[in-house]
Amino acid sequence: MSDRDILRFKVLTDVREHRLSQVDAAEILNITPRQVRRLLDKLSKYGAHELAHAARGRPSNRRYAEEFRNHVLTIVRDQYADFSPTFALEKLSEHHNLNVSSETLRQWMIADGLWVPHTQRKPRVYQPRYRRDCLGELVQIDGSHHDWFEGRSPKCCLLVFMDDATGRLMNLRFSETESAFDYMVATREYLNHHGKPSAFYSDKHSIFRVNQEKHKQVGRTQYGRILYDLGIELICANSSQAKGRVERANQTLQNRLVKEMRLQGINTIEEANAWLPYFTDDFNRRFAKPANYPKDMHRIVRETPEELDDIFSWQEIRKLSKSLTFQYDKVIYLIEDTEENCRLVHENVKVLDYPNGDIAIMYGDRKLKFKTFDKLENVQPAQIVDNKRLGQVLKFAQQKQLEFEQSLQRQRSQKAPKRRAQQRAIQEQLRSVNPVLANPKLFKASCSKT
Repeated sequence: MSDRDILRFKVLTDVREHRLSQVDAAEILNITPRQVRRLLDKLSKYGAHELAHAARGRPSNRRYAEEFRNHVLTIVRDQYADFSPTFALEKLSEHHNLNVSSETLRQWMIADGLWVPHTQRKPRVYQPRYRRDCLGELVQIDGSHHDWFEGRSPKCCLLVFMDDATGRLMNLRFSETESAFDYMVATREYLNHHGKPSAFYSDKHSIFRVNQEKHKQVGRTQYGRILYDLGIELICANSSQAKGRVERANQTLQNRLVKEMRLQGINTIEEANAWLPYFTDDFNRRFAKPANYPKDMHRIVRETPEELDDIFSWQEIRKLSKSLTFQYDKVIYLIEDTEENCRLVHENVKVLDYPNGDIAIMYGDRKLKFKTFDKLENVQPAQIVDNKRLGQVLKFAQQKQLEFEQSLQRQRSQKAPKRRAQQRAIQEQLRSVNPVLANPKLFKASCSKT
């Protein structure tokens, strides 16, 4: 008997022994008094077992036929044995015109041994991994999003570089977001202080790895390209437990670092980044362990500062048109028309987008001089016609402005990297071409005075 049947038996027994009225029993059992009298008759004639529903334990009258069940399981066993119940149901409906409920198919597959419920599966075993032997052999990196300033400043991200062999904090840096440019700046600081490690150990964030599941290929991101150019191996962990040392360090930092900054009166990211080296030295003095071998695996950075600037940039390939122009981030770049550059028609050039917003264009090992036209600048066609000193550059600007004058509010390309200094740099490049492009209102005011 179920709990419901046991409750009914107790209440009806109290009614038979005159300890409870039929009306009160009906309220307790949520039935009518007439139903109470019927149950009392059954109890007195046939006993307590008659209180259970007569259909209990019997197969449903709406069940599927046994032949249909065997037919479905035969198809699943032959063609979809490694499919989940939901996925197998989709294929049965699409290719075999067999419609059953997902729960029914799941129970059939469980009974037939084709599917094991998650509750019955054996838990995965994660055995601890031994530390590496030498300093700089493996450096775990991760970003920790937290309210580091306890409301005194907006939430931000702490980029953590931790050595696997010693547990030392190699570099800490606060940033507003966890972006590729933030990791570029933090990695550049790491190289300046320690040199090149043998490998970085990260998660499968889109900054470190591009997964193309359709083609079963793994692409290289901008950050991955930087480490490849520097000769540093990038290892992506399959789980957070695999890089548990930096994960546990994040928990410790979210406790100790927050309180330390409160005591020091640090309220901004700039103040925190200036103070972090003192905290890192104190943290390593307390918690770092000696490596198994004293050898330092860091290598000397042999690249010049100019070469490092080019490596730590966002690089993309563009193809020059017949007029030696190309588009990047909705800005038209016009290569200087020289005898040497005229041979570059339809050639591929490399665009270097630096973290500070500067742009460089390279063909091979040579940097090309260029001018820009920003398609987002609101240049009026009337001003272009009136100004006769602009020549062909403003004719080109007029053509592009007419193509986009219907779009009143436009945004930069979603794929291009974003920086605060980018708009200022573009304004300076526009001003180098012609002041009218940088500020059309000034030209309009000068024309009205004349």
